[in-house]
Amino acid sequence: MKNILTVVVALGMMHTGFAQKSVTIEGSFSGEKRAEVKLYKEDEGTPKIFATSQPSAKGKFGFNFTPDYEGLYLVGTGDTRSPQGNFKFWFKPGDKLNIVLNDSSYSLAGTTNSKENTVLTDWFKLSWPIEWKSVYFSRNHSTYVDFFPILEKTVPKAKSWAKAQKLKPTGNKKFDAMLPYIADFDMTFFAINFLNTPRSAHPDKAEIPEIYSQFNLKNTFSNASKVYAQPWGLRAFATTLMRAQGANADDKSIKEPYGIDAGINLIPNDSLKGDFVLQRIQGTRDYGKYLEEVEKYGKYLVTYKQKDQEFKINTEKATLKPGDKGLDFKYEDKDGKMVSFSDLKGKVVLIDTWATWCGPCKVEIPHLKKLEEEMKGKNVHIVSISVDEEKDKDKWKKMIADENLGGIQLFASGWSDITKYYKITGIPRFMLFDKEGKIITVDAPRPSSPDLKPLIEKYL
Repeated sequence: MKNILTVVVALGMMHTGFAQKSVTIEGSFSGEKRAEVKLYKEDEGTPKIFATSQPSAKGKFGFNFTPDYEGLYLVGTGDTRSPQGNFKFWFKPGDKLNIVLNDSSYSLAGTTNSKENTVLTDWFKLSWPIEWKSVYFSRNHSTYVDFFPILEKTVPKAKSWAKAQKLKPTGNKKFDAMLPYIADFDMTFFAINFLNTPRSAHPDKAEIPEIYSQFNLKNTFSNASKVYAQPWGLRAFATTLMRAQGANADDKSIKEPYGIDAGINLIPNDSLKGDFVLQRIQGTRDYGKYLEEVEKYGKYLVTYKQKDQEFKINTEKATLKPGDKGLDFKYEDKDGKMVSFSDLKGKVVLIDTWATWCGPCKVEIPHLKKLEEEMKGKNVHIVSISVDEEKDKDKWKKMIADENLGGIQLFASGWSDITKYYKITGIPRFMLFDKEGKIITVDAPRPSSPDLKPLIEKYL
């Protein structure tokens, strides 16, 4: 293929009897804007890049690979975080695809495209007005005012289209059986994704049309194998579950509607219950609490992949378990004196990781001041470590003075070693250490919680 950069991918673990014929993709860009093109396979409901192609000077790109399964793949210039710029295709051994990419969509070219991808492209065109407003929200600034009417018009069209496809099958039984679900899945994903992405205006509950009642866990996520066959399957599942939990938030009979127990009760499939549990316990930073959650919810981890992922998470979190030695950092205080963690031994140490720009951090300041007052004369160091950048050091000092902040105020000069060591990606984060400098918890309750003071007093 002249002028086409071809990436040859040999994927092992071929299914027995699966003909090892390659898939060929030839593509080009319709405009001047070009980028690296990625080829993704689905990995139990998530997209995984397994080949890339740099476009030539003429905007040509290509792939040649042996598929390890028949089903959905993605081709596009996006990434694994968002569907933006990535497009669905169905590949089986021997297929050819010829596409033209533009800034946010694609079209087929040539006459060698498979029946399956011709049908998927028809579906793409029909559902594109919904996908554009839902997925590409940063470009079109759509709100519910213009989205809901289009959604209500498109849903019946989508159902009629799916019925019509049954009367003219492609002859590929696997594809023809999956196609109605693909259409149903996409409509659910786009409709729910719209409500869960940033907008300049959001609807009240009363303004959400009745058509949304069909976009639910029972209708779309009762079969895990079908969900796993979609490159964005787990993302769509997570957003739909989040909406279901939100709908139950006003029900006073449901304790902790966003908790793990309440979430499990909403999920109609055992494997997906395991995915939900894994996602939730992965966010638990305290190792002791993590072990408690695994003990309680580990029974929902039923697939080999779920069990393997839990093992990896466990191994990583075990490096920060209670009783481990804390990091011996050394930072400058507000007066220019260097203070190290080892200097604080002999007292229980509460560390507050914060920044002057952090809204939730500021909310905790009055509660932290109250705690400091209640801990006066006790063997407690309250240490606030700012992750403000060096350029904002004067702003940090001014806020200390303006807010009359107490305790030990230290400046880490950005996301330094303490944030890396304790895997801090969001603030505020409170951590508690005993008198010997050993970890009590790296995810302590916030001062606004009534649980923090008793926890500190337990170790005095």
